[in-house]
Amino acid sequence: MTDDPEARVRREVTISAPSPATWAYAEGFVLEDEALIRARARARELGCPPVHQGTGALLTVLTSSLRARAVVEIGTGAGVSGLYLLRGMPEDGVLTSIDVEVENQRAARLAFTEAGIRTNRARFIPGRALDVLPRLADAAYDLVLVDAEKTEYDAYVEQAARLLRPGGILAVDNALWHNRVADPAQRDERTTLIRETNKAVRDHPRMRAALLPCGDGLLVAVAD
Repeated sequence: MTDDPEARVRREVTISAPSPATWAYAEGFVLEDEALIRARARARELGCPPVHQGTGALLTVLTSSLRARAVVEIGTGAGVSGLYLLRGMPEDGVLTSIDVEVENQRAARLAFTEAGIRTNRARFIPGRALDVLPRLADAAYDLVLVDAEKTEYDAYVEQAARLLRPGGILAVDNALWHNRVADPAQRDERTTLIRETNKAVRDHPRMRAALLPCGDGLLVAVAD
């Protein structure tokens, strides 16, 4: 029987896994201010899990390194990821944030106001992402963050590939999905689809990808 090449790679790669203390230190390395802490509290109340602290810090690094002026966020939540994205963007940068829940977007607006972010720097579009994304312009965005309904991740990524300019970055949160993606025995619908989406991005002819183990996993890819 032919050996699964991915399973073989997992066996052959030997690393020193971080201890829980090291992991916690890395995740909390960049401290959060009061605006982010309050936004996280609202996210818990609304039942929309925000990005992890380490993931958020990385999003700020990505938007800052790109000097991203146009960013799409698929899944507004309570504004935690939006705050991180905007803090790396220049003053004329605009975040387009899509969420099916209007209440989530109200919470995000409040978070942005508390953080002193001007209202014209965020464009909130309520609605199902797959209805909204086709209306956005081709190759017009510096970064697209995917963090919404997991069973639609493959379709979000397909849209993101169209939206990104050359050199733009795709970021997919929950790419390790609670430690389930790396376990081949886990075959539920969400885990399977996220696993397949990761592979599709890795093998995409226009993408150069890396899977990072921060937070719940962040898949990042640069569009050619």
